[in-house]
Parts: sequence; structure tokens; C-alpha cells
Amino acid sequence: MTPHFRVATLGRFALASLAASSLSLALQAASIGQFEEQTDVGSVHIPGSALYDLERQVYTIESSGANMWTDHDAFHFVWKKISGDFIVQAQVEFIGQGGDPHRKAGIIVRSSLDARSAHVNAVTHGDGSTALQFRRSEGATTEEKRLASNGATVLELSRHGNTYTVSAAKFGEPYATQTLDSATLGDSVYVGLYVCAHNDAVSEKALLRNVRLIRPAKDDFRPYRDYIGSEIELMNVATGQRRMILHAEDSLQAPNWTPDNKRLVYNHNGRMFNLDLATLTPSSLDTGEQVRCNNDHALSLDGRQLGISSGQVSTVYILPSAGGAPKQITQKNPSYFHSWSPDGKYLLYTGLRGKEPGDIYRISVDGGEEQRLTTAEELDDGSEYTPDGKYIYFNSNRTGRMQLWRMKPDGSEQEQITHDDFNNWFPHISPDGKSIVFLSYGAEIASGDHPFYKHVYIRKLPIDGGTPNVVAYLYGGQGSMNVNSWSPDSASIAFVSNSDKL
Repeated sequence: MTPHFRVATLGRFALASLAASSLSLALQAASIGQFEEQTDVGSVHIPGSALYDLERQVYTIESSGANMWTDHDAFHFVWKKISGDFIVQAQVEFIGQGGDPHRKAGIIVRSSLDARSAHVNAVTHGDGSTALQFRRSEGATTEEKRLASNGATVLELSRHGNTYTVSAAKFGEPYATQTLDSATLGDSVYVGLYVCAHNDAVSEKALLRNVRLIRPAKDDFRPYRDYIGSEIELMNVATGQRRMILHAEDSLQAPNWTPDNKRLVYNHNGRMFNLDLATLTPSSLDTGEQVRCNNDHALSLDGRQLGISSGQVSTVYILPSAGGAPKQITQKNPSYFHSWSPDGKYLLYTGLRGKEPGDIYRISVDGGEEQRLTTAEELDDGSEYTPDGKYIYFNSNRTGRMQLWRMKPDGSEQEQITHDDFNNWFPHISPDGKSIVFLSYGAEIASGDHPFYKHVYIRKLPIDGGTPNVVAYLYGGQGSMNVNSWSPDSASIAFVSNSDKL
């Protein structure tokens, strides 16, 4: 459910800008992907190197170097000069057995390129130990704070003012964190990726995937009025490998994957668009007079029809998925659309009626009387049919935190599915009916809210139950995955991550 939206007019210039932005990744290759330069820092016996695979969006860094410890360092560094707050994320994998268990790879922030520079460093070692390492001033002795996560492959380093936070996880698990306060490296710093062999006579190599340079929203950000940049991404849910395919400086939201595997349908500033997956070319989708769409929309199982929510008071409409005049379905509103029944005869949506925070309703595609399926005093939202039509999954905070639930199509046999310390939103069932992906906020977020621009996880749960696994670590939230975005083969999902201009 999305109670607000942003209205914008997209002309030919805006469309051309979006199309051009999809080519921006190609232009980055000459600059080592998202970074400006690469260099050996300190004394290294074997010169280091870095390559960027444009198609896979993967960095390969090779380096010798005796160590990064005491009062000086020696390593290969791929960097960008950045001012202000930032977040850097990477998934790290060493190549080969390695010559030393203390070989290092990770993310580092430095005051300068001098070997004795002050720095803060998110590091994983060849033996699996992970730490926040730092040198408070030039030439000072290196210190460290160990992280609980052993064998971590996912790293994140963020700066907010003079506070640095390092987060690390073995892929599939939530982050463990350590924080360093009052670290004064200067406003303009060198930020990037590195490898150190811990043996100057050999070179060690690492792959760094899912690398993201992120400028978070400002502290005075105003939700639903201020927007930062967006990336539509595709991800293999088994490996976690992600690929950015479309960028905008403002609000892209909620991609649907069409059943024919040819395009994504998504929201951009209140209008609906297609993204051709073969050419990565966006095009507008005609929704007639409904140009105030929010990010609650979904395709019918056969891909022929599109349901949307639109209007100053959100109202459910359906139209041909190729575009056309919308047909109004709901007469009682606000109503926020979420799902089609597999046979295409019914629609599910969250309705706000009176003082209730929101309940799940079902209605015929021909309109008529709506049927209320949930009656809890708390918020029920994010409803979606399983592909076989036997269940409806949804999220509810009726037991405290927002958790996943399911019920029969008539609203009977409501039962809680997840029982953890996260706030879990928007369960999406894979086309093969075997898995659920959903968005998880931390416990610090109010259970009835799913805000923009936060650290969130996308997690996956077997439909038969079990322990959820993290499949994506991202900066996003509202609009990232409000709608079902599984690929037809149940192997991948699409979602939106966010960053302001760096």
C-alpha cells in the first residue's frame, strides 16, 4: 500500500534521457567501472592491476604487498574521490588457495594515497576473519574491531559525518556490525576496493561483485516530496549476482517481469513504462487519463492485463498490458491494488475504510461488491495469490512486528508464517510456487511503515517453510519490490535500489 505518489510529465526529452542513462555503464568501463583510478599504494614488489567486466559488472583486483598494518600499508587500490556521506557495498571472493591466511580484500576509505595515511577499512581475510581496521592519523598504529561474522563474503562500509560503520555477512545471513565514532579523515577522501597479498613476493587475486557506491538520502529528506536516484536491477536468487540495467536521477519503482520474458513494467514518477529486456530501451505505457499511478500494480498471470492503483484518492483500474483506456473497478476508496487470481477473475487490494489502518479485499474484475477478507485491528497489506490459487499470502503487524501470513482465498484459516525480529513486507511467490521473496526492514523501523531509502534485505523463504535467507543487501525500501517481480523461470527477480548523486 502506498498512500502518496509523485506526479510528473514525461516528454520525449525525458524518455531520451532514460534511454541514454541505460548506456551509462558502458561509459564507466574506461574509468574502472564506478571508480576513477587505480594505483599501488606503498611499496609492492609485483605491480598490481584491476579489471572491470562490463557485462557481468565484476571487478578483478590483483596485488602483492607485505601488509596493511602498523604505521604503513602496501596494496593495490581502485578508488574514487568522494565528499560527504556515502555507503560502499561489495561481495568479495578470493581466487585460488592463497599463499597466506592473512591475505586481505575489502573496502577502504583513506585521507590520501600515502602509505601512512589515516584510514578506515572493512576487511575480510583469507582465513575468514573479518574486521573494521583503522588508523586514526597519519603514521599512527593500526587498530581493529573484530566482527562476529566469520567467513564473511559481503561487506559494507558507510560514513555519516565522522562516524564509520562496517557491516559484514556470510552471503545469506544478516549483517554483523562495528562502528567507529569521531574518525576525522577529512571531508574529501579516497574511497574504493583493494587487495593485499600479505606476502610481497606473490600476487593474490579477488573478485568483487555487486559493488555499489551509494549516496544516501539527506537527513532532512521529506518522504513523497524529495526523491533520490534509482537503479532497476536484475538478480539471480541462487547466487545473489546482481546487474544494474536502468538508471534515473529520480524515482523508478516496482518492476513487474512479464510472463513472456520480454520486458519489465515499472513506475516512473507516477507514469507507467515498459523496459525492453533485449535492448534495455524504455517506452511509455498508455494509461489513458490515469497519470497519477502509485507503485501498486501487477500483471495478470497470462500477461494480457495490467492492474493499477491511481488517482488523488487511490482507485483500482485494469487495462490491457499493452496500454489503453483503464476500466475503474473499485467504487470504495482508497484502494491499493496488489494481485490477480490465477484464473483472472478476481483482484486483491488493500482498502482503507473509515479509521481502520487497512484490510485486504477481493473484488470481481467486473466490479460490484467488494469482499473483506481480513478484519484485524492492525494493518493487513501486500496480498498475493499463489500460482495454484490455493492460498493468499500477505503481511500483517497484528502480532507486533510486520510479519508474513497466509489464508485461504475466502479469508479463512489465517496463519502467521514468519516469526522473527524483522519487519517483513510484500511476499512474492515464484511462478513455480516453490519460493517466496520479501522485503525486510530492521526492528528500528515502525512496524506499520515501509519507508524509502533505508538499509533493507531481500530475503527468500521456501514455500513449505524454513529459515529465510538473505539474497540481497541493498539501500532502498519503498518502491524496491512492492510488486511481484519474479522472472518466468523462477530464477531471477527485478527490484530497485537507490542512491543520490555522488
